[in-house]
Amino acid sequence: MTADLAARATMILERLIAFDTTSRESNLALIVYVEEMLAALGVAAHRVANAEGSKANLYATLGPAVAGGVVLSGHTDVVPVDGQSWTSDPFVLARRGERLYGRGSCDMKGFLALALAAAPDIVRSKPARPVHLAFSYDEEVGCLGAPSMIRELVRDLPPPRAVIVGEPTDMQVVSGHKGISSWVVTVHGHEAHSSLTHLGVSANMVAVRLMQALADLADALESEADRASRFIPPHATLTIGQINGGTAVNILARECRFVFDLRTAPDQSADAIIAPFLALAAHEDAVLKTRFPAAGVTVERRSATPAFAPEQDGAAEAFSRTIAGDNGPARVVSYAAEAGQFQEAGFSTIICGPGSIEQAHQPNEYLEIAQLHRGASFMTRLVESLAE
Repeated sequence: MTADLAARATMILERLIAFDTTSRESNLALIVYVEEMLAALGVAAHRVANAEGSKANLYATLGPAVAGGVVLSGHTDVVPVDGQSWTSDPFVLARRGERLYGRGSCDMKGFLALALAAAPDIVRSKPARPVHLAFSYDEEVGCLGAPSMIRELVRDLPPPRAVIVGEPTDMQVVSGHKGISSWVVTVHGHEAHSSLTHLGVSANMVAVRLMQALADLADALESEADRASRFIPPHATLTIGQINGGTAVNILARECRFVFDLRTAPDQSADAIIAPFLALAAHEDAVLKTRFPAAGVTVERRSATPAFAPEQDGAAEAFSRTIAGDNGPARVVSYAAEAGQFQEAGFSTIICGPGSIEQAHQPNEYLEIAQLHRGASFMTRLVESLAE
């Protein structure tokens, strides 16, 4: 059964890779494909669309509508390939040696393919407890899609015993991740000739002061690291990922915009950490407006994904370790995922999926075939456990 499931998963993965679901694009073609696959099994799927109707989450129940089931969750979107050097078409699954190459093969369409490949076996086995599929959009741009779906799962599903988020973990059970919050800072200056600084204000120069404050904060967070932390790195991290400002070297910049993120452990408050910076930005805003009313500083929170904390005697971890045959130590990861959102909603949750996070977001992203087979074994044992 495991070998057949792995073969089916490979064929499904080929189809999933072919859909360009980069976060800036729609994922609806992939959603339709999944809906049709489930409909052929007699399973009704439910969409939870975004406000524009251009993207959708999807969830479905395989088996009876009773408590004690398992949620298999994953995101359908992938990161861009722009500027990356690929040796094959990133949207065509390619086997080279013992690896399957393609954008999303590891992060995380491999897990979606395994869940879908197991669906016929689940339906055919007439399980005593269900499997709920939960596929989201826009995870890669701030875990934006899942919350609306999770609200419906809380409302409509009999309580499951476990949520398994299939991010790449080499099929090892992970019980914690950092949270991530991101902010967009826009500085509005007043244009003038760069030789006449008294007649204007450079948005870039103000932005530099604000960015220096963030750099100092990042250094302070590193110096205050809890050396006993299991996270790598052990401290909260703050990085400025994008900067755009100015029009010419001899013009005081009209606008400068930068985006930064803050990643925190479960016992840290992003709001408390960032509060001094927000106060500084408010001060700079007030000073600018005394000179030019249209100038100023705005800070907009773009995303806030909660951290995922290890559960004491968590039902999802105990169940998943049994299915995975995992007797290793407790594990946490520094990337953020939707697990924290499921946990915040009251679900016992873990992360476990095929592939290595080291391959995610890289050119020539790949999934080792051995990992696909480990995932197929996991799904086979999961199906068997539902009958018990």
